[in-house]
Amino acid sequence: MISRIFKNVKRIIPKISDTELIALRSGTTSLDRDIFKGKVNLPDNISTDKSYKFDDTVNTLLDLYGDEQVYPNKRSNEIIKFLGKNNLFSLIIDEKYQGNKLSINELSSLLTKITTKNPSLGVTVMVPNSLGPGELLAHYGTEEQKEKYLPGLSNGKYIPCFGLTGPNNGSDAAGDIDKGTVIYDKDNGLHIEVDINKRYITLGPVANLIGLAVKVDDPYELLDKGKEGITVALLEKGFPGLKQETHHNPLNAGFPNGTLKGKLKIPIQNIIGGEKNVGHGWKMLMECLAAGRGICLPATALASSKVATYGIYNYANHRKQFGIPLMKMEGVNRKFLDMIFNTWIIQSSVHLTNTLLDNGEKPAVISAIMKQQTTDRARDVLNDAMDIHAGSSICLGYGNFLEKFYRSAPIGITVEGSNTLTKNLIIFGQGLNKSHPYIYPVLESILENNEDKFKSSFKEIINHSVGLYFKSLKPSSKRLEKQTVNFACLSNFVALKGGAIKREQYLSADMADIFSNLYLAYSVRWYQNHNNISDKLTNYCIDRLLNENVEKFNRVIDGLGSFKLPLLHLKQKERVESYSQKREILKEVLNNQKVIEFIKEDIYVNNTILEDLEKLNSLDSESQEYKNLYQKVISVDEYPN
Repeated sequence: MISRIFKNVKRIIPKISDTELIALRSGTTSLDRDIFKGKVNLPDNISTDKSYKFDDTVNTLLDLYGDEQVYPNKRSNEIIKFLGKNNLFSLIIDEKYQGNKLSINELSSLLTKITTKNPSLGVTVMVPNSLGPGELLAHYGTEEQKEKYLPGLSNGKYIPCFGLTGPNNGSDAAGDIDKGTVIYDKDNGLHIEVDINKRYITLGPVANLIGLAVKVDDPYELLDKGKEGITVALLEKGFPGLKQETHHNPLNAGFPNGTLKGKLKIPIQNIIGGEKNVGHGWKMLMECLAAGRGICLPATALASSKVATYGIYNYANHRKQFGIPLMKMEGVNRKFLDMIFNTWIIQSSVHLTNTLLDNGEKPAVISAIMKQQTTDRARDVLNDAMDIHAGSSICLGYGNFLEKFYRSAPIGITVEGSNTLTKNLIIFGQGLNKSHPYIYPVLESILENNEDKFKSSFKEIINHSVGLYFKSLKPSSKRLEKQTVNFACLSNFVALKGGAIKREQYLSADMADIFSNLYLAYSVRWYQNHNNISDKLTNYCIDRLLNENVEKFNRVIDGLGSFKLPLLHLKQKERVESYSQKREILKEVLNNQKVIEFIKEDIYVNNTILEDLEKLNSLDSESQEYKNLYQKVISVDEYPN
């Protein structure tokens, strides 16, 4: 019987490539595994560190260059030198190498603050402090490489970039990547000959320390057996054949982004970690990906959402149309409530994820959830803000606090793997294989062709599935916990589709949304547990996330064919948010000042339109000072014809 099941499971399990297998084996699991188990245990601590030691530096940076794009700009070199000289490229490097390593919470806070004033500066600081030469060297470099390059990265002598993507590999980062061949000759010794064509390389135009990912073939068997595959090398600017001649212009967002090209002969000693790491580049990249995906991009999404929500809060409370403030118009405050909802979710999940990372976790699946959910929801926040700010948001000038974020929003959604890929293939597809407590052991037994191991793993998954199914039949007043059990139960049935999940991306995307919303809901609960800001807002956000899931639950179950019947009890009646609920939560947001105080945290307001909008709150609306300032904040810049 087991032998027959073993063969059938073998047949339905999708073929897993080496790169997919490495991704599955990289990083850790955390709350994502709890969700698949059907029972979540939230961490009982919170990261409270702040980057106070860099506050003065950040304030000076933003005072000097806060209104300038980084690149192209006649002062680009000056800006880059300031960042390097003031150690803002050293935030993930140990003190041993003259770095100023921050906690994840500190790094996120610093990036958020910089980005609230200037997204191009935020990106320029973000990249050296996420996936790139610094992190790869710190984890995998030889001691000689570390001592040579890490101090230089810390003090700004070296400006790093990392070349992975090209015309034929973007979201499929390991796809048709530049291919190199191991060669030996008497002049160059053992080296890799490769013709590179990299694009979308952030900091590429200004970098003088270049990380490169290439796929290495060893047809002449010059290396130890099995030393082939994606490999990461390190080159300095001016390396023979390396061309840094052109740049891209991502939506006028103003950060350095460009190309790396050329025919290269890369010495084996230039491989990060040396010859032993030839072919291990994809594993290295996967293990380090959490920084860019789970920390930096969510920080920039949080920055834009905070500025938009805080700015609109003040603007709509003062800006009058039809004789009343915009905030009193339900058509406007409905959009404002959507902004609060999404911003609160982003803020809560950023803090929880940072805490998990500071606790030593490297949650690959959660980092994918964070990248997709925060950048998508931040775009929703900006769209609502643009509608409310209306004419002021579409004309450039002092009073427009949204356009720089609106312009940049699609960039965060696109980089580090398109959100379309992340949502449709990674979050649930990878989550099912990696985060599920019992599926990966079954998968391993199949890969190893180990029937005994399969027998024991299969028994565990059957016990887990049966237990969850009966648990899902029991009613519960705890809605979040009940929906978690239902998701875990539903996932076990969906898993029976095996490799078809890769094709059925409508299904995979809905399961990804349910999974993500559960993580976000637990984030909101955890954030309230540790900050005690507003029970009403917390319950509103959680209920709304769970309401979003109901439609998706129902659609998934209806699409399961023969598996539908035993799952009909999981279908739910959709709950409609009432008008009175909206009015009640608006009242809470407007009357509970802690909500806006927490949203304002890490926003740079000095000498900005946001500061002027704030001042209106402290002035008598009948005073001339108020009237003058009011006219200033509702004005739109004018230019001579």
